[in-house]
Amino acid sequence: MKPAKKIPTIVLLSLCFFILVGALAVQAQEPLAENEQCLTCHSNPDLTVTFADGSEISGHVSRSGFLHSVHGDEDMTCGGCHPDHQDYPHPEVDAADARSYTLKLNETCLDCHPDQSEKVQDSVHSKYLADGHTEAAVCVDCHGAHDTISLRESRVAIATACRQCHSEIYDEYRDSVHGKALVEEENTDAPTCVDCHGVHQIENPHTAQYRNTSPEMCGSCHADAELMKKYDISTNVFQTYVADFHGTTVTLFERESPDLPSNKAVCYDCHGIHNIKAPDDPNSTVIKDNLQKTCQKCHPDISANFPASWTSHYEPTFDKEPLVAAVNLFYAIIIPGVIGFMGLFVVIDAGHRLFGKKSADTKHQDED
Repeated sequence: MKPAKKIPTIVLLSLCFFILVGALAVQAQEPLAENEQCLTCHSNPDLTVTFADGSEISGHVSRSGFLHSVHGDEDMTCGGCHPDHQDYPHPEVDAADARSYTLKLNETCLDCHPDQSEKVQDSVHSKYLADGHTEAAVCVDCHGAHDTISLRESRVAIATACRQCHSEIYDEYRDSVHGKALVEEENTDAPTCVDCHGVHQIENPHTAQYRNTSPEMCGSCHADAELMKKYDISTNVFQTYVADFHGTTVTLFERESPDLPSNKAVCYDCHGIHNIKAPDDPNSTVIKDNLQKTCQKCHPDISANFPASWTSHYEPTFDKEPLVAAVNLFYAIIIPGVIGFMGLFVVIDAGHRLFGKKSADTKHQDED
């Protein structure tokens, strides 16, 4: 009798299980069904949307592009970004032109990504846009619209995204020591655009503050002993700059008056900005043959011997720079020696005065 009573219970539990699984399957298919309905028309590669001024944008959405995008991975529906286009026929588009339509839809991105939205408000792109330059980059210009990707997955894709607006700068970067390492060698240690300019909070690189803090920006890689060891690059490249006249002055400006311009050379004044070459490249601005011309940007009247005073980011040694090394050694000995002697003299003099006074007082008391 007991086994007979258990059979209906097992059947009932199995039935509930299959109903639950079926319901979940239907729920999981709902966003896919909505998107497939939209793709009935929008998978057409010839589909376009025309605006009042005659400008057009493509209405085509790649099924595979969307499915492999960050939004497709999260099963987002088309209505998530186009809530007023779920009925057909769609309502009339009220944007005057294609760019105005893009800028209006960009607000949807900012609504869903508040952290990035806050950062981008202070960026040079947003300030440029606020001044009426509608061509300034917004979210979809960098990340794409329906095939949105995470730029974290590909550092090369970051440079390619920036290239859309900054093609000349990209060409310079591509031929630089950093660009060749990233684009040709796929070396992800090489800096790309956002490492120097920021991601969403991109600053204006022409400000005094950006200039004064730029050595720290370069130092984020060139002062990293572990990273530089991989490429047999000494961190003295950064340390010797900070220690010399140029670097010491810029460091003081950065700490005390970051918004005041400094006329002292920073890294990119000598090495270049986007076109930085390897130190052994014939076109490098810091090799011996080209160094006089580089220094003349700040010191126009210098002779050919002037650059010889620079130790090329090496610590002076008797092998490389014997005269400078000797002077450094002289001062390393004479300065502590003089200060030490003066300190000792002060101590002896103070002791002599103190004990001499006590002896005089004692003698005076004895006479009394």
